[in-house]
Amino acid sequence: MALIVGGEKIEDSAVQREVERLRPDYERVFRHKDPEERRAQLLEWSRENVIERVLLAQHARTSDIQIPKADVEAAFQQIKKQFEDDEQLREEFGTADDETIKEQIVSRMKVERILLDLCNNVPEPSTDQLKEFYEQNSEQFRTDEQVRVAHLVKHVNWQTDETAAHQTITKAADEIKRGAPFEITVAKYSDCPDNGGDLGYVTRGQMVEEFDDVVFNLGANELSDVFRTRFGFHIAKVYDRRPAALLPLKQVKDQVTSQLKEQMQNKAVDDFIDQLKSRTEIKEI
Repeated sequence: MALIVGGEKIEDSAVQREVERLRPDYERVFRHKDPEERRAQLLEWSRENVIERVLLAQHARTSDIQIPKADVEAAFQQIKKQFEDDEQLREEFGTADDETIKEQIVSRMKVERILLDLCNNVPEPSTDQLKEFYEQNSEQFRTDEQVRVAHLVKHVNWQTDETAAHQTITKAADEIKRGAPFEITVAKYSDCPDNGGDLGYVTRGQMVEEFDDVVFNLGANELSDVFRTRFGFHIAKVYDRRPAALLPLKQVKDQVTSQLKEQMQNKAVDDFIDQLKSRTEIKEI
């Protein structure tokens, strides 16, 4: 079914090309949806994308934006490099005429300028807007629970079998129980002795599950028993714990500002396109 957008006929093939362009990412993200519902939504999104591109192109043709010929030629040559041959290039643009392709490039560059101007004209978020966004999206600005942990490890691999690795780490554990400092024992026995085995602060999920299950159940300055992971045998020592916490606005202000500004820019573009739709006749034939 074709579309008429502001008197311009858009063939169904244009919508179908957009469907195929969106399909890989769409199917990956919405693979759990009902197939019929998924098909209908993909078609609707593709249709809306095509309509919006046509509306922007129509508006660009009426604008007084000037694109230097040198910029158009440079863009044309750059685009040509993306295709194996001229036939593929012309198929992509739906024409065998280089001048028509360049006209489309001019239209695209004008649209880019229009959208860029819209975004640049969005004011900086106010203090109240930042605070509101921060409070409404507080989960984004929370830190996970962390522990600062060190470990003594004996790997089980082609160089050291299970029995040999276990014997060595058991010997190390015995020395620690008799009063040997953990850090010195790490230097003496561990396969990863740098920095006394200190891994710094880690969050749950950063290490393998077997490691997390032990260290996140230790208190500050507490030492574990010998335990096994897929890598080998370990003894872990937790030096400090940091609970999950909401980072203060002052600390994440740049991140909040960036996210809110992008949201405001997207809304400015959406509002502009809605204005174009409201004053343009769009119908199916």
